[in-house]
Amino acid sequence: MKLAFSKFGEKLTAKTGILELMDDLGSALSARTGAIMMGGGNPAHIPKVEAIFRRRMREILRNNNEFECMLGNYDIPQGKIEFLEAVVAFFKKTYGWNITKENVVITGGSQDGFFKLFNILAGNFSNGSQKKILLPLSPEYIGYTDQGITNDFFVSYKPSIEYLDEHMFKYHVDFDKLKITRDIAALCVSRPTNPTANVLTNEEMQRLSDIAKAHQIPFIIDNAYGAPFPNILFNNDLEVFFDDHIVFSLSLSKFGLPSTRTGIMIASKEIVQAITAVNAIASLSNSSVGQSLCLPFFKNGSIVQISKNIIQPFYAEKAEKACAWIKQYFDSSLPYFVHKSEGALFLWLWFQNLPITTNELYERLKKRNVIVVAGSYFFAGIPENWKHKLECIRLNYSQSPNVEEGIRIVAEEVKKAYHKKAS
Repeated sequence: MKLAFSKFGEKLTAKTGILELMDDLGSALSARTGAIMMGGGNPAHIPKVEAIFRRRMREILRNNNEFECMLGNYDIPQGKIEFLEAVVAFFKKTYGWNITKENVVITGGSQDGFFKLFNILAGNFSNGSQKKILLPLSPEYIGYTDQGITNDFFVSYKPSIEYLDEHMFKYHVDFDKLKITRDIAALCVSRPTNPTANVLTNEEMQRLSDIAKAHQIPFIIDNAYGAPFPNILFNNDLEVFFDDHIVFSLSLSKFGLPSTRTGIMIASKEIVQAITAVNAIASLSNSSVGQSLCLPFFKNGSIVQISKNIIQPFYAEKAEKACAWIKQYFDSSLPYFVHKSEGALFLWLWFQNLPITTNELYERLKKRNVIVVAGSYFFAGIPENWKHKLECIRLNYSQSPNVEEGIRIVAEEVKKAYHKKAS
């Protein structure tokens, strides 16, 4: 039987970058024994953090019927009430935010939250107009690209590039090009940025916030890797931004609980009510497991200490080693550049004037059991003819025990591509 899908069905079942990426990674992982996995965004297993989760689960099992309630009861569509209250108390105490539980909503992971939020704010309107989400800095998170139900959903701008030393660079928002037209529904940035490990400066964030506020549109901050948790940041002078027009999105995934699918959004009451309504329609309520596991960490503030004292140093050490291996294995005469590693789980490599595309490089590496991600997936809203899009790759340095070997093989293949052209 051949089914005819609605426009919604056609849009969401079409071949997309995120679906292709996850399928390819899953196939590679299951089919390739010994594959060096540097492609996905799964956080590392950190033994000290996992021991904390084990102790907390034992506590849940001992506490009267807490385990049974965690698994056997629906929460309200907004989230677990006790957890919402703990989140509010935590942010009031930590940052002095003037919020109540009406400003917090739980989603089935931040990916789920962004799908709901983006399509509430942008798309086709009853008056015949269409609005879009503006990504002020590109490259940006691959998971945004196909989330719009309507086509032509995102607008983005090429970044300005700051060369820091011989083989290091940093992207910045190009404010000279940035335009807020009448069809812009909201601004959205990830900080730290997936895929580049870029962290927008305090000045860039304040300027974007001021622009959004002046145009009376939301400023969405994807804080999946940021402070106060999981705090995968390598710069201690960063401010945490919030205001009435800001949507502050957090996740328990990179804290070490990706499978619990727990996203947290802090926003205006109007936005929280809208997402809560969609939660009720789409899924009745969200999983209680992540909320229950982390409840005491919010109540006593230990989520900050766990992030600062265990998670952040773990990833900082891995990032430092990965950068050192790149310097060791890449020929310094090659025109390669590494984005300054400022946070998250990734390194972003740019091979200037690479004779092949990084999609081709990806295929060559896959044949050698090394899985990376071609950079072309991360440029939503950027014209196809920008060559830079085809010269970058993203590496996850956090999972595989064979990152050094993976980087060595990447370097070999890149050298082959350049040298073949030269000969």
